[in-house]
This record gives sequence, C-alpha cells and structure tokens, in this order.
Amino acid sequence: MKGVAVLGSTGSIGRQTLDVAQSFPGEFRILGLAARSSLRLISEQVRKFRPLLVSCQGSPEEIAGLLELGCRPCSMEEMVCHPSVDLVMMAIVGEAGLMPTLAALQAGKRVALANKEAVVMAGELIATYLQSDNPAILPVDSEPSAIWQCLRGEDREVARLIITASGGPFRQRPLKELAQVTPQEALRHPTWNMGPKITIDSATLMNKAFEVIEAHWLFGVPWDKIEVVVHPQSIIHSMVEFVDGSVKAQMSLPDMRLPIQYALFYPKRMKNGSLPRFDPISSGSLSFESLDPDRYPCFQLALDIAMRGGTWPAALSAADEAAVELFLSKRIGFLEIPLVIQQAIKGHQPVMNPSGSDILNAAAWAREQVNAVVGR
Repeated sequence: MKGVAVLGSTGSIGRQTLDVAQSFPGEFRILGLAARSSLRLISEQVRKFRPLLVSCQGSPEEIAGLLELGCRPCSMEEMVCHPSVDLVMMAIVGEAGLMPTLAALQAGKRVALANKEAVVMAGELIATYLQSDNPAILPVDSEPSAIWQCLRGEDREVARLIITASGGPFRQRPLKELAQVTPQEALRHPTWNMGPKITIDSATLMNKAFEVIEAHWLFGVPWDKIEVVVHPQSIIHSMVEFVDGSVKAQMSLPDMRLPIQYALFYPKRMKNGSLPRFDPISSGSLSFESLDPDRYPCFQLALDIAMRGGTWPAALSAADEAAVELFLSKRIGFLEIPLVIQQAIKGHQPVMNPSGSDILNAAAWAREQVNAVVGR
C-alpha cells in the first residue's frame, strides 16, 4: 500500500483526494492529515482513515480530542518527512504550502502538487528537483496536469504551450459594472467548484498567470512560448504544439478527481466508474476566445512581475493572497485587487537566487505593504 499524507485535507482538493483513495481499497494508506483550523471535519476524517499523524490548529482540548482517536500531532514538515510516507498531496492553499513542499522534496518524497503558489514563489528552487524519468513533482492542477499528460512519451521539442481559461464568472459582464462586483458573485465560478482563494483568482485571471509561471518552471518552456486562450466550456484543459505543427490536447469534463487520480497512480491509468465521461455530442460545441487584457488586468501585471525573477514572484503571490482576503472581507473592491498589488510591491528590493528564508521574508514584507496601502 502506498503511504499518503494529505495536506489541506478539509479543502476541496483534499476531500476529493480522500474520495479517490476510498475508491481503491487496498491501494493507499492515509498516514497523515493536515488542515488549518477545520477541527470538526478533520476529526471526522481522522475517525474514518485513522492516520498516524495529524496537523491542525485548535485549542488544547480540541487537539486532545484528536489524540484520543489514536493519532499524533506534528508539524506539516515533520509529517511529509515521515519514513512511511511515499507521496504527499499538497493541497494547502497559498504560502502555507511552500515550506512543507520544499521539505518533502528535500526528503525525497513525491509531491502531488495542487498548490500553485509554491511554484510561483520558489520556481527556481523547485525546478532543481525535476526529473522527467522519475518525477518528484506530479502536477494536480488541471492545466499543468494536462500539459504533463500531453508531454508523456514525447521528446519535448515543444513549439508552444496553450493553456485554457474559463474566463471566470465575469467573462461577459460589461466592464463598467465590474466595480460593483461582490464577493458572493465572484465566488460563483461557472464550471469549477473550488475554494474561495482560487475562485477569486479565477475571476481576476491571476490563477492563469500563476499557471503560466508553473508551466515555465515545471516544463522548462520559455515565457514567449506559453499562451493563454479563453475556453468557456472547460473541456480542453491545455494543449501542446510540437515543432512539426502537431497539437495534442487533454480533454475531460471539469472534475478534479481525474488529475488527482492520475497523480496518485502515476505512471498507471486506472479505471474509476465514478468519474464522468466526456461525450462529444452532449457536450456540444467547444469555443475559444482571445484573452481581453482590459477585463483581466491581473494577468499581465503578474507575468510582468514574475519575469523579473528573484523574490519578485514571492512578493507578488503574497500580495495577491492578502488582497484577495481584503476583497473577501469587503475591505477593497474587485477592481482594486490589481491596483493594491501593484502599489504594495512597487518598492520591492529583490534578492536574486533566493533561499527559502529569502522567499518567506519577501512574502512577509509584501503582506505588510498591502496592509499599509489600505490603511489597515
């Protein structure tokens, strides 16, 4: 049985990972579960899966309740380095997933990576662990997973990567109305069911810029060979064009269990009757549109900053995380998100070839700057 630690077990990806694992009795042993503060749900998961290790914030009494279920509390870094853990599902959102990801890679573990921010913030560090024949990182986000699947068995002479974007909930909303967008409206994604942070990033298309950054580091493709197109149906998750002009696409209905399962079983493909099947007739027409930069100012802003290198991407990621939190708490408006990010980190003094501590320091600085910009 493969020993698995699920970090972010109470979130959308974490819950779906446990669902996939349950679909294959005898294949996986859930050795560790980690969450930030969802005590009720993680307690239910601990009762069901009986892990050895658990990591969660809570009162001493609440943590004592978990201990009574037979598990031991530990840090996420300790969990991912446990000798019985073979694979880490990194589903923690945001900066919190960075250090456990680096710890797992340093310990020689395979990391099924659903955390965009880890690669955005520390792409140069993470790229040093990549091997095509025995990968340490197994992409779980649907778009990087699609690229990874398309590249399998190829000689990687890539002419172009084409990453698709749904366009989010405001793809057709008049631009003059975007200033009045509420958090509740922004959280209604048209095709995917995700956590609040990534859903807001999908509305601004910050997530798509993050996926371009991911693709650059995970697949070693130059910036100018990565494109994004709007594909409202979310059926084609990404495409790869090779030097001879042939294009491969990975297609499936928008269900995160498929890329999760692919990462858990890599290099095998397994039959799972609970996963929906693509039917070209019932799915109807597939359409594509160019990305409107006026509608999604976060997209180009993020790429311009990320291409500077060093700790610039870490500052960008942390500033976005802080700005999204402010929007969700109604402290700033939807259109203020890119303005706050740009204003907050304009004075960043980058460290080139950064260490993990340099990256964390840049992130902490950016969060402070966001709070200063909004007068918090």
